[in-house]
Amino acid sequence: MAIKITDECINCGACEIKCPNKAIYEGGKEWSFSYGTSDSQFKKNNGQIVGSFDLQKPNSDSVYYIVTEKCTECVGFHDEPQCISVCPIDCCIPDENFKETEEELKEKKQTIQIR
Repeated sequence: MAIKITDECINCGACEIKCPNKAIYEGGKEWSFSYGTSDSQFKKNNGQIVGSFDLQKPNSDSVYYIVTEKCTECVGFHDEPQCISVCPIDCCIPDENFKETEEELKEKKQTIQIR
């Protein structure tokens, strides 16, 4: 499953730096799929097709957030999610709403073509 950041976040930014998928953003900042990919379109969890460079609305305005469509729980990079390992207050937790198998996470990593 993807990871989420709770409202207890102190906005230290430690997680953003460690994310190999560039799936973590500061609160209030727009995001796109464009990092590390050559694909021109992506299908979001809600079924919407978006361009890889299209800016998306922030998932949070106040704390760092993780884009579920880009989170692979660090599968293929590390043995454990790096955001969880570096968070000083344990506010990076599994997101029960987005459960994925290890195989699905590996496929997602290939889809977003992180280099």
